[in-house]
Amino acid sequence: MKTSIQFLGGAGTVTGSKYLVRHNGQNILVDCGLFQGLKTLRVRNWNPLPINIAEIDAVVLTHAHVDHSGYIPRLIKDGFRGKIYASEATFELCKILLPDSGYLMEEEAAYLNKRKKTKHSPALPLFTQAEAEDALRYFTPVPFNSRVDLGKEVSFELAYAGHILGAAQIILQCGERKIAFTGDIGRMQDALLYPPARLPGADYLVVESTYGNRLHKETNLADKLEEIILETHARGGVIIIPAFAVGRAQVLMYHLSELRKAGRIPEFPMYLNSPMAESASDLLMKFRDLHRLSVEDCEATCNIVKYIHTPEHSRWLNDQKGPMLIISASGMLTGGRVLHHIKAFAGDERNVILLTGYQAAGTRGEALQRGAEQIKIHGDYVTIRAQVRELENISAHADYGEIISWLESCNIGPRRVFVTHGEPVAADDLRRRLIDKFGWHAMVPDLGQLVELA
Repeated sequence: MKTSIQFLGGAGTVTGSKYLVRHNGQNILVDCGLFQGLKTLRVRNWNPLPINIAEIDAVVLTHAHVDHSGYIPRLIKDGFRGKIYASEATFELCKILLPDSGYLMEEEAAYLNKRKKTKHSPALPLFTQAEAEDALRYFTPVPFNSRVDLGKEVSFELAYAGHILGAAQIILQCGERKIAFTGDIGRMQDALLYPPARLPGADYLVVESTYGNRLHKETNLADKLEEIILETHARGGVIIIPAFAVGRAQVLMYHLSELRKAGRIPEFPMYLNSPMAESASDLLMKFRDLHRLSVEDCEATCNIVKYIHTPEHSRWLNDQKGPMLIISASGMLTGGRVLHHIKAFAGDERNVILLTGYQAAGTRGEALQRGAEQIKIHGDYVTIRAQVRELENISAHADYGEIISWLESCNIGPRRVFVTHGEPVAADDLRRRLIDKFGWHAMVPDLGQLVELA
């Protein structure tokens, strides 16, 4: 019986993860993410998938980040009518993330149309907030470590992955063949989440490689955050922290809470300007079995900031003076309210733009990381006079050392390994390391490549 994998995304890039598995007449899509970053990647979201979408029987998600889930409303808009399986926490986060993505797409299209900054007339969203909300009725939440039968000799199981709340590895059984998808692998020593569960033996492995050529620096995150806050506070500056609303924002809030509790940072205004991040923070209490925090820690973390709810209140923030700290999405400056804060505060050298974690090629965050003196926002160039700093040990992705150590503990022994979800150099570096360490048959697939599994 033939089994194949086609790499429809997450190949040669860290975004757009989509892997189509075919077996015995079943078509299972593992992850359904948006492409982000370079324009050449973003335009792929508008290209029809090279398959008959109506023939996809089911979607199984590793986690809720939009580079893994954000294409779902478009998939349904284009004809998908099957079930979408995810962990319960991933479903709850998708209830927040997907409608918010649709809202931001509509908002950006309206802004571009109003300013006449678009080459298309009119600019249109990839999907709307209403379409994203409608997509939620296709979800079926499933527990971890429970086998789900999809019929025709195909079944799957979710295993804990760390990374963000609800993130899972997927172990897909296709007849006698077992295919393991790591999804995004969490850190072995994370402040909030447990380390990823060990994978069982599998015939084939699809492994992420975001940090396939890098090791995280061994800097103390709390110490670095304290240093930046004290320096900026002393000169009356504003700290803008672009952060992913799910995962990164909560980790930052936890460390701010611990620093305040220890008296290491002064009392001063700190804001979370992301309704999505606020909702995601509330889920810490609901899913306490998925993370390390006590009830008291959860409450302290969620209460360390003042929440900004309305667009009017968000605009009010731009008129305030420092010292002040603002956490706002998105983490790579690809959209969201944080862009308006960058426009308001990037021109003052007293201020700091504090990058947190991975910045994909082609994003505004990556441009700042490279030292760009200007970045383009809403069709206009914004001059950067503020300091650009980085928190280098905050990523929710395992580095290559952690990935290899974790795989060694799994005793997985795959016949073949597919290295995905990484920039070309990172993916190829991890491929070589896996060959050198384990002697595995590892390859980096191309976008659209179809591989028959022997």
